[in-house]
Amino acid sequence: MKDKLTKLLEEIDQKKAKIDKARPLPEIIVDKLKEYFDVEWTYNSNAIEGSTITRQETMLILKEGLTISGKSMREHLEVTNHKNAIDYLGELLTKVEPLTQKDILAIHALILEGINNKYAGKIRDVEVVITGSPHQCPLPARIPKLMLEFSKWLVDRQEKKDLHPVRFAAQAHFRLVDIHPFVDGNGRTARLLMNLILMKYGYPIAVFECETEKRKAYYKALQHGHKGDLVPFEIMVAEYVNKTAEKYIDCSIPKKGKK
Repeated sequence: MKDKLTKLLEEIDQKKAKIDKARPLPEIIVDKLKEYFDVEWTYNSNAIEGSTITRQETMLILKEGLTISGKSMREHLEVTNHKNAIDYLGELLTKVEPLTQKDILAIHALILEGINNKYAGKIRDVEVVITGSPHQCPLPARIPKLMLEFSKWLVDRQEKKDLHPVRFAAQAHFRLVDIHPFVDGNGRTARLLMNLILMKYGYPIAVFECETEKRKAYYKALQHGHKGDLVPFEIMVAEYVNKTAEKYIDCSIPKKGKK
């Protein structure tokens, strides 16, 4: 398994070098890719959590500002809130200082804005369970200490640069959902943090896919992590980063024999 991860990281680094060499990419391509991934990321991340909004409906809400008949206000807010959170990541990318707990809380506040204002951007003070998972979430009294330790770990990794960025992003995602600090929105916030780290280091994002078998594989990989083996989850993140890198190359780098 570790050999597979090593090979994937090498392949990703090669593709990243190819993309970097082609920069600056044409503005029209950058805009189209951003529009595509904003929809894919938002649709899949919400669907993983149970949203019934389709990919097409996600696009219509984001691009046209439409209201979808038969869908709840909560589901509409989940779409627009997630896009607002993606846009906020752009602001965080300009920060010179390391990412910390404060940034995570700000991202989470956007995810739950208008959905649960009481807990938006706030650490939970109640017990929670993860439906369908045997993982036992830490008790509320432990969360502040765990989050401070996580924040310190984030800062240390950014300052020491002792982890490959893809592994760093995957581990940050896992550590946040393992703590499960929020009453709702843990998964979406963790995936946003993961992709923020990837973007911060110039890597393509990872978009976990929501189809039934792929969603099951995602939760299974996280469960391996809860048992102490993070490699399957790191591999999964690397595979999705690799897929996004391939998309960038296909869209922005001319193939041989083509003008």
